[in-house]
Amino acid sequence: MRFTTRARMAERLSSRGALAILALGAVGLAAVAPLSSAWSQVKEPPSCAAISFRPLADGASDGEQDAGLYKSRFGRILVKGVVKGGKVETYFVTVNNARPTTAALPASTAACAAAKKLPAPGKTVDVCLGERFQVLIDHAGDKRYVLLYARNAGTWQLCSAGVA
Repeated sequence: MRFTTRARMAERLSSRGALAILALGAVGLAAVAPLSSAWSQVKEPPSCAAISFRPLADGASDGEQDAGLYKSRFGRILVKGVVKGGKVETYFVTVNNARPTTAALPASTAACAAAKKLPAPGKTVDVCLGERFQVLIDHAGDKRYVLLYARNAGTWQLCSAGVA
């Protein structure tokens, strides 16, 4: 008889617990429902962004080597180095597996660079080498401008600029 009473108590507690869980779930769903409309809106990429990359270590095998990768829902950015004889000759950037095409840069690119504490775009260097790299992305209208900067002895230099 005692066993039956415990079983009944457990059954009552489990049904009450299930009701409590359902009630909490309903309250939680009611709290999240207004937020779901905000989440379902399409997010635009940021108008200005800078992503840092490190250089390749010495002794890498010859050919094109990946120095760094950044991947998001808006695209895939790779900083690559061309290695010959174990030494890096130059670096370049690819966006979605293609190099950016050369184009005239809008004024918003200079403002974006200033916001990220980089120098305004100007003349590019012939050989892109440095101890640190930053890829600057500026969205102007429907175009995405991508600039690769290299830091040498504490100063940033523009390596390449184009439209991706």
